[in-house]
Amino acid sequence: MKILRVFPRRTSHTPNDVLVFIGDPPLDRPEADEVHISCTFTWDKLKTERLKLAWGQYYSVVKVGGPAYDDPGNGFIPGMYLKEGITTTSRGCNNQCPWCLVPKREGKIRELQVQPGNIIQDNNLLQCSKTHIDKVLDMLTAQSDIAFSGGLDARLLTAWIADRIRNLKVRRVFLACDTEEAIKPLRKALKLLQIPAHHHKVRCYVLLKFEPDETILHALIRLLQVYEAGCIPSAQLYQPPDRFIEYPPEWKRFARLWERPAACYGYVTRLLKQIQGTGV
Repeated sequence: MKILRVFPRRTSHTPNDVLVFIGDPPLDRPEADEVHISCTFTWDKLKTERLKLAWGQYYSVVKVGGPAYDDPGNGFIPGMYLKEGITTTSRGCNNQCPWCLVPKREGKIRELQVQPGNIIQDNNLLQCSKTHIDKVLDMLTAQSDIAFSGGLDARLLTAWIADRIRNLKVRRVFLACDTEEAIKPLRKALKLLQIPAHHHKVRCYVLLKFEPDETILHALIRLLQVYEAGCIPSAQLYQPPDRFIEYPPEWKRFARLWERPAACYGYVTRLLKQIQGTGV
């Protein structure tokens, strides 16, 4: 069956083969049995519904789905809705973090067949069984430029997992630190990984403004704690599922500063020099 995949916007994870299209139908349209429109962000649903009508003018079967439509993710086909190299070996998560939609959409952790890939996009790989984690790590021994982009739960990282990760050809490991309480397990996980921070191999997702009264100063303190612990923060401004928050310019600038490793490193270096110069 020939399936065209359509996306309302392009991201770093969007497939790029000849059967992938972004937005409206082009003038030169290939023959296909079905059109699948995949929507990741809830604020793109209105555009997605419009695209369904547009593509429906030329194709008899047009299906809409994706995370924004609470797709539980039953299975994974490499290269279908994520570009080649990205793989998902499990779905769901057993945590109930108030800012996360994964448990509602995908339910509790479910192990899938391990498909080859060098970018692991699981929501919470370390909640899987030891047997499954071993299969994933075994698969990765044949890969290079490896990235754990879905993030590893710092609370679940053990010595044997850390040891196996260090023996892989890893480009990037992502952890997460979304609350002040997450600092302690983050520090413990970094000690287990033993990857020098200056290599920029270890990054940490840091959620900002989930608490409406969080100030830039409070956020700065958390980000500096993550940096001091030994990894480069990757700031993310909270977006709720039912709307898109247009943050004030000062918050946008602040988040952008902490999104890029080079800018983050430069900012911290300048800040430390200023503190030393004042004798604080």
